Formats: sequence, C-alpha cells, structure tokens
Amino acid sequence: MQSDVLLNRWRQGRSPPPDQHRRSERRARTVFVVTIVTMVVELVAGWLTGSMALSADGWHMGSHAAALGIAAFAYAFARRHATSERFSFGTGKVGALAGFSSALLLAMVAVLMAFESVVRLTAPVQVHFDEAIVVAVIGLVVNIASALLLSGRTGAEAAHGHDHGHGTEEHHDHNLRAAYLHVVADALTSILAIVALTAGKWLGWVWLDPGVAIAASVLIGWWAWGLLRGSGQVLLDAEEDSGLKSDIVQRIEGDSDNRVADLRLWSIGGVERALILSVVTHHPRSAEHYKQLLADLAGLGHVTIEVFTCQDDPCEMHRAV
Repeated sequence: MQSDVLLNRWRQGRSPPPDQHRRSERRARTVFVVTIVTMVVELVAGWLTGSMALSADGWHMGSHAAALGIAAFAYAFARRHATSERFSFGTGKVGALAGFSSALLLAMVAVLMAFESVVRLTAPVQVHFDEAIVVAVIGLVVNIASALLLSGRTGAEAAHGHDHGHGTEEHHDHNLRAAYLHVVADALTSILAIVALTAGKWLGWVWLDPGVAIAASVLIGWWAWGLLRGSGQVLLDAEEDSGLKSDIVQRIEGDSDNRVADLRLWSIGGVERALILSVVTHHPRSAEHYKQLLADLAGLGHVTIEVFTCQDDPCEMHRAV
C-alpha cells in the first residue's frame, strides 16, 4: 500500500470535467426540457385543431430534442466516469462522439428538408398561411431563447459580443456546438419560413416557401459537414495544431543537443491534448527534465516522453564552427 502511494506522483492524473462543461450540461438539459415541452404542445394542438403545420413542426422539434438529449447524456456520462481507470485518456471524447452523432441528425434534417421542398415545388399544396406563420413565430421565439441559453449569454451580452473568456473552450466543445447548431438551424428555418409565408400570403408567391427551404437546407448541410469534420478528426486522433508542435520542437531542441525524432500530438477532448515525444541526444536527461521544458504550455494533459542516447554525429545539433 505504501509503495502505491509513492508511485502516485508519477501517474498521469484523470481530472474531473472543467466547470465550463458543468455549465454546458445544465444548459443542454434545460433546453432539452423546453424543446420536449414545445414539441408535446404543438403535437397536441395539431391533433386537436387538425393542423398539419402544427403537427409537422412538432415532429421537427422532436428531431432536435433527440440531438439535445444526446448532448445532455454525453455531459452526464463524461462527468460520472471522468476519473474511471477504464478510460485511458479520460472521457473527453464522449463530447466529440455526441457531436458527431448530432451532426449526422442535422445532416438528415437538411436532406429531408431539401427533398420535401423539391416535392412541394413540383407538386404545390395548399398552405394555411395564418396558422403556419403562428407556428413559425412560436418556433422562432423558443429557438432564440434556447440559442441564447446554450451560448451562456443574455440578449444584451450577445448583442455586444461578450464571451467572458469562455470562447476557446466552447469552440472545442463539439457536443455543445452541435446542440447550438441544431437550435440555430431551426431558428434560421423559422425566420426564412416567416418571410416566405408572409410573401406567399400577401403577394401570392407560394413557390418562395419551398425555395427558401432549399436554401436553408444547403446552409444547414454545410454546418453539419463542418461539425462532422471537426468531431471526426478528434475521434480519429488526427494530429492538429502545427503551431503548438513547432513550439514543442523549439523548446526541446533549444536545450542541449536534443533532436526530436518523433512527435505525436492529438486531441483527447475539449482543449486537452495528449503528446508522445521521442528525444534523441548525446546528453540524456530524465523524462521529467523534458516535461519541465513544456510545463507552461496550455492544453497538454497527458505527456509521455522517450529518451534515446545518440551514438552518431548526425544527431548533433550545435556543432562547433
């Protein structure tokens, strides 16, 4: 038991999620509840009034509720298992996995919107403009409130662009970004629908409703692709941040005659990264020495360093002139 205590100082720690993730979990959970309530109200109202517009928007809300439910579950799972030994590099990638799944849902929504819009263009149907505009306005209000809640800002702060220093963390939180994009996409759809329905009611431009829906589906598909690409790179351990890699190499090779033979740097969730570094040198030092050279670099959560003794002249970096 005593030896285990002594060995703890050399073990890679597993820390709990940052406070920012706890705040994001509460936001996602709250928006999920709001979305579910709105969905149920619209479905019940659609059934009582016989309105297809209300029923359709209710089921549309259901797809976003599913994405928000995934986001809330991912935060809870990552928090509960953050210090578990079962996860070698922690649970940071759970957020990226949730973001990837939500991006697939977002892409499916975009495809279905585009398909339905093309059908409506080729075979127009009767539109109940007044009823549909009311539904779109309700959806817009709910989604604006949800987007502000997920961004963690009040309306005044959003207008002035203040982020209270959380911008970097939120940018790397694929789970929160996915949830945010779902409600923003829905808000955009509601805005375009209001414009198109108003034009259809007063100008008779019935074609504008499916037309703007196609444009919205293209934009939503583009957002989904960006989220799939970003979260997919995290899931596949893609190397990133060449600026940080250059900084690491400069610090290591600027000390003695060290040469970096191999460097692997990848995201393990959020802003935290893992690093495996192979150093070749004529004057080997302890791994702890090389870690201290990198100690003040932000975002390096798991650092593993191999040190090899160089027996040949080519690895000498600073030759005498």
